[in-house]
Amino acid sequence: MPLAMNREVFITCAVTGSGGTQDRSPHVPRSPQQIAESAIAAAKAGAAVVHCHVRDPETGKPARDPALYREVTERIRDSATDVVLNLTAGMGGDIYFEGTEDMGRIGPRSDMAGATERVAHVVECRPEICTLDCGTMNFNEADYVMVNTPGMLRDMARRMTAAGVRIEIEAFDTGHLWLAKELVKEGVIPETVLVQLCMGVPWGAPDDLNTFMAMVNNVPAGWHYSAFSLGRNQMAYVAAAVLAGGNVRVGLEDNLWLDKGVLATNAQLVERAATIVENMGARVITPAEVRARLKLEKRPPLPK
Repeated sequence: MPLAMNREVFITCAVTGSGGTQDRSPHVPRSPQQIAESAIAAAKAGAAVVHCHVRDPETGKPARDPALYREVTERIRDSATDVVLNLTAGMGGDIYFEGTEDMGRIGPRSDMAGATERVAHVVECRPEICTLDCGTMNFNEADYVMVNTPGMLRDMARRMTAAGVRIEIEAFDTGHLWLAKELVKEGVIPETVLVQLCMGVPWGAPDDLNTFMAMVNNVPAGWHYSAFSLGRNQMAYVAAAVLAGGNVRVGLEDNLWLDKGVLATNAQLVERAATIVENMGARVITPAEVRARLKLEKRPPLPK
């Protein structure tokens, strides 16, 4: 497939994530106030979209408390800075096993929730976008499985759509795109279709360029996509994604470093990504332009 560079690029900032990075950098935000402030700073630096998880304000560990999501949402919505809000719906599908013998019992670190609970904060907070991890996979750690069955995905997607929220498909391998295409064909995921290509996440699609182009070539014409990679390859993937016709994602969820030995803030990562995009001859587009492109509606949370 010939490359068709994207000349009108939106930047997503993945603000904090759910990984165990809270003690590896002082810049990883924990509290709703810190997450919102970091998201707003990223927006001022050029991010049109902020992708938000929440964490326990005291420990920094991942959480999915709707009250924390509401506070993040209200702080961002009440600020003077416009940005498209993208909330995760990936929490609640986490199985940890304790070793390799007692496989009939999941470990105490597991966090499994039903579809209603997994999307409760999305229904309440009404972001423009929420994520749908379109597959089950072994995820980095030895005994951790990220669980998203086809039935669960169909149920969650219907609830997201009924709430008026645009789905961002997170695809960690080509099989996830295969399932996503089936869900779109069934009408479970409506247009406009948005995909995030998640590269280099163990044990999904590796981030070599051959695999990346296999992922790109599996994105149907007319879909919108972004891409990212982890750690040292985050900025290289800004250039790769734009060159391949996509949009870009950076942020502390995926990478803690600005340079070797220099810890980054979200705003600094966005600023560097914007510089790369613009030096390639493309333009970084605004939140309003993203809403128009993806047919998004900005709404306040439901009343308490």
